[in-house]
Amino acid sequence: MAGHFEATPGGGAAVALDEVEISILRSLAVQLLELIGPGDTPAEGEDPLAALFTEGPSKPPSDPALARLFPDAYGGPEGSAPQEKSEEELRELSAEFRRFTENDLRSRKREDALAVVRTLDALSPAGGGGAVLTLTADECRSWLGSLNDLRLTIGTRLAVSDEDEGEDGSLYRLPDSDPRKPMVMAYLWLGALQEMLVESLMP
Repeated sequence: MAGHFEATPGGGAAVALDEVEISILRSLAVQLLELIGPGDTPAEGEDPLAALFTEGPSKPPSDPALARLFPDAYGGPEGSAPQEKSEEELRELSAEFRRFTENDLRSRKREDALAVVRTLDALSPAGGGGAVLTLTADECRSWLGSLNDLRLTIGTRLAVSDEDEGEDGSLYRLPDSDPRKPMVMAYLWLGALQEMLVESLMP
């Protein structure tokens, strides 16, 4: 496989990772979990089903990376804008949508990142420190979600634009002395992994 995802029976995929790649992926996934935050756990004696009806926040997160992961549904940079709606109406619609969906979205993103950590922790490195990561179809979906979340987060921190990512973009021309270089390399690598995983899952 040599670092490329390949399809496996049952709709899964597999890739060979070296020790450094495993460590980087796990570290990034853990940092993503810390950014998303812990889930709400019912207090002792509290009905677990009550959490299903708990309303979420109505305002976007103040952290730009979290705001990118949980954008406004209407009128924001990543949102749609219903026709003939004022800015005030769009804000109210976005607040209502966020209140009833953000908790579930956070939970899903948290589960995706946890799946990345768990599958990496289950690896048995060979003599050279590397291992073959084999994912089920469900695990592939979690990995795709988490890889996308990581790229959105890192891209926001780096203020990456579409022009930066092109083949002639500035991301490919950073000098080694640039302090952003390690995160830029991680960003580009995650994008390559995401693309290869998508291609391996295509019929």
